[in-house]
Amino acid sequence: MQTNFKPKLLPLNAEKDLRTLVENRSVYTLQHCELNVYETRQKSEKVSLVFNDMVLTTMLRGKKVMHLFGAEQFDYLPGESVIVPDHEEMVIDFPDADNQNPTQCIALAVQAGLLQDTLQLLNEKYPKVEKDDNWKIDLSCFHLQNTSEITTTIDRLLTISTENNAAKDVLADFTLKELLIRLMQTQARKLILDTYHKHTNTNRFAFAVEYIKAHMHEEITIDKLSNLCYMSKPNFFRCFKREFGISPVDFIIQERIKAAKKMLMDMNATISQVCYAVGINNLSYFFKLFKRAEGVTPNEFRKSLN
Repeated sequence: MQTNFKPKLLPLNAEKDLRTLVENRSVYTLQHCELNVYETRQKSEKVSLVFNDMVLTTMLRGKKVMHLFGAEQFDYLPGESVIVPDHEEMVIDFPDADNQNPTQCIALAVQAGLLQDTLQLLNEKYPKVEKDDNWKIDLSCFHLQNTSEITTTIDRLLTISTENNAAKDVLADFTLKELLIRLMQTQARKLILDTYHKHTNTNRFAFAVEYIKAHMHEEITIDKLSNLCYMSKPNFFRCFKREFGISPVDFIIQERIKAAKKMLMDMNATISQVCYAVGINNLSYFFKLFKRAEGVTPNEFRKSLN
């Protein structure tokens, strides 16, 4: 599936309006959050940035190199987001920034009260399936590829923050809560995919993921998965989508396409063989799913590898 979704680009500041060439800041203040837009047009190293609230940052243009949590540095590119807790220092390098290649990044500082209200609502009204599991922002999964849902929500928040609307604070609060939920769903999906084999005895969705991966070449039904998880079919479908932000049907398709992309790298395998190997028994349907997910046909994807 396509995973690198980029929020809409914001207009760059005119040069005469820049106060500095390094992390020039524009601020939009709302009732429960602060939207900061940073631009850098000069190669720089070890630029420090700290916020008093938890921050969601999203890259719009260019490239940063981030130093965070004392971990190894990592490249930070458009279509990606990084979650940073309050009072945590970000140390940032801008290896390529100049007037022709500026970086642009948004940093959304969210007040703790709104975050806690959102977590309390979810844990009380929409608890997770496993009793010892709660909704939370998981900082072990702080660097994310944007999903289309996250990107759409960020775009909406950018529009609300920068427009002249008397109800903007109310609209922003609703959108912020949606963004937090989508972030947590994306984190949960990433963590269960990365570590499902460690949790198959304690998390029924991890067990379902293991089954899906092991039986990729077969027909996989929701009836089978819900029985494996000792849940009714409607409850399994509803809870899976609520926790991971994607229906189990779409998740299975996503995993089939992901497996197909790996197999297509073997030029000795025919596209028909790949199609059937990932459990899709109709070649034209395979082409349709692949094109919808990747934006190109399997043939075009294979050509792009050369």
